Amino acid sequence: MISRESFAGWYRNRYVWVAVILLAVSAGVVALNSPAGSKAEPADLQAQIVARMRTTLEQADPGQHNHAGHNVQQVGKDGAKPPVICGIRVYGYEPAEATALADVQTVYGFHLCGVAERNRPWDVAVKLAGPVIMGMSTEPPDIQVVEATEDVRYVDRLRQMFPDKYAQVALKEALADSEMADLRRRYDAAAGL
Repeated sequence: MISRESFAGWYRNRYVWVAVILLAVSAGVVALNSPAGSKAEPADLQAQIVARMRTTLEQADPGQHNHAGHNVQQVGKDGAKPPVICGIRVYGYEPAEATALADVQTVYGFHLCGVAERNRPWDVAVKLAGPVIMGMSTEPPDIQVVEATEDVRYVDRLRQMFPDKYAQVALKEALADSEMADLRRRYDAAAGL
């Protein structure tokens, strides 16, 4: 028969053991997800494409984004160009059966970039946004954005440039909420806010 004192001791110890197990499991998860000293390459192709697109767009001069009519401050007060901070969404790539980044020829996606001038809040920053096609077979990759012309409406131009399966997505979707939150966090850091 179990006495009341031994049951109470076991009951209290049960919580201690649960806490120890949870602590060990969470420490294991943290250890497995930490980078091992160097910046690791993204494991999956989609993440590699996003990283490559983001790096290309952030390193390109805003004029290379081929957006017409943007007057971007090229040099700050300290003589340095303000950084461009981008969020990316990949709609798809060709060839679709590619399994390595080196095999990808063309990427179809969306970009939203902000020029992070010092102490300039996101809401009033110069932004470059829209569907984008990146030719990955050149170095640096070729950047094409969808823009209307005097003779061609935006929607028609999008359908001319994008394969139909990606054009339909581009007409409806932009950045995911998590990507937008990351973009805003990185922009605020770059702008010194």
